[in-house]
Amino acid sequence: MILEDVLIVDPVDGQYIGTIEFEEKIEGIIRKSDVTSAKSENILFPAFVDPHIHGIRGIDTMYASKEDFLKFKEYEALEGVWRFFPTTVTATFERLAQIQLPDEPEGFKLHVEGPFISEKRKGAHNAKYIIPPVNRLFEYVQPATIGLITMALEWENFEEFANTCTESGIKVSIGHSNATFEQARWAYKKGYTRLTHFPNAMSPLHHREMGLVGAGLYFDFVVELICDGLHVAPEFIELIYRIKGADKIMLVTDSISAAGLSDGHYMLGDLDVYVNDGIAKLVDGTIAGSLLTFSQAVRNFHKFTNCSLVELAKVSSYNTCLNLGIKGGRICEGYPAKFVLLDENLQVKKTIGF
Repeated sequence: MILEDVLIVDPVDGQYIGTIEFEEKIEGIIRKSDVTSAKSENILFPAFVDPHIHGIRGIDTMYASKEDFLKFKEYEALEGVWRFFPTTVTATFERLAQIQLPDEPEGFKLHVEGPFISEKRKGAHNAKYIIPPVNRLFEYVQPATIGLITMALEWENFEEFANTCTESGIKVSIGHSNATFEQARWAYKKGYTRLTHFPNAMSPLHHREMGLVGAGLYFDFVVELICDGLHVAPEFIELIYRIKGADKIMLVTDSISAAGLSDGHYMLGDLDVYVNDGIAKLVDGTIAGSLLTFSQAVRNFHKFTNCSLVELAKVSSYNTCLNLGIKGGRICEGYPAKFVLLDENLQVKKTIGF
């Protein structure tokens, strides 16, 4: 197949007008002219990747059948998302064991968020299921089905369990954590350099104890960011971008099953969630995930930061691919031909290759 005279945006090679030839992989690119303008009716991006999503349009990772997960994939494709990590909530191991992912050539991998989190920073997780990290998890959930796990840093056996995860090919992310700045410094030096939905559900920045939020800004942690303007104020998103740069940011939705649906009553795990005026909350007022779609997150980040298209390609795909060992996020020879075609307003026109 051939795409002619499109504005190609690659996170490494930059943006330019070109023609691309591909089948399953990119076979050749003719670079015709470099451009600085972001205005084009046909903007070709690497397909998006969302490593943190609980659900969408009535589908919830905790309750989904194999058929539901395939429908999940279809819904995500409408948003330009090629790869995503269905994300759990804090639950018993027996409950987690009931999740059945479909067999797919490119594979589904879980993001296990909880139960190894901080009760103080639990957010919309059920505290009664929170426990310290234990290898017994893998008696219920096969390590090969997990791509990513979020856990609190301050657990006494964090390093022991994190090492087990790493040896099993599972990426460790620090989140829902009340860790101190010094604990975060230790983790960073040990190579645990990923933070879940920064700066939400973590010890806040204070001028005498900088906490995990301060550490996230001070050290070169790579951070997930929910760019809905609610979880994090637009100005704070811009501040994160100014301090860390686009290379250290990964957009996520953290969306729940209510995303794409109307206001009403929903569930997140076994917790009741009420959506009013497009905001999802528990009964006690705690924000419970988002209603954000990935393509809206992309547009929001561009609006809030005035970043370049090349930087937008980094935060929407390339950085996550690098972080999680996925061959993707590039438009260059030899890479999978997975693209999303956007219009001049960054709306999804079509997806290609998935």
